[in-house]
Amino acid sequence: MISKSRKLLFLSLMVVLLSTAISACSTSKSSDVHLYMMPMDQMPADVQAAPVAVQEAYQFASINPDIMKDIPCYCGCGDIGHTSNYDCYVSDIDAQGTIKFDNHALGCSICVDITKDVMRMLQEGQTPAKARAYVDATYAKYGPSNIPEADEPALHSSPPCHGWSGSGFCATASSAHHASRADLSD
Repeated sequence: MISKSRKLLFLSLMVVLLSTAISACSTSKSSDVHLYMMPMDQMPADVQAAPVAVQEAYQFASINPDIMKDIPCYCGCGDIGHTSNYDCYVSDIDAQGTIKFDNHALGCSICVDITKDVMRMLQEGQTPAKARAYVDATYAKYGPSNIPEADEPALHSSPPCHGWSGSGFCATASSAHHASRADLSD
């Protein structure tokens, strides 16, 4: 006759083995994708005081121009000279790499929603091209794309992001701009 302690040990071992087998057969992907974000201490005071969603959008968009310059905005900001969603966050980068932030996205939920959707899709393992297609399909109802027609094919000719390196960069991103000092334009 098997003792109670051996039965308990055997049952415990079976539970552990079954749990391992079930999790190994799971179809859900683990999220090993980490987005590169500019540190909050390099953000202007207005961004630091903004809601978390706005802060995160600024942190992501400002340091990922290789992705965000190919993502349009549909809020109507093309009328003020913006040529991508990136322009809603960054108005200029000088020769020393100092970012001059644009304050437009501080008050525009469409800009922020577009950026957050791109971030979510990249975290899910989607390519920037798929994120762009989603943005076009979802936000075109709000107005025209702010990406000039001559620039439209650029996204399709650039290689997709197949994940993020250990340093946080998209595997296809050539570089990211690091701000040595942050300014917010009026």
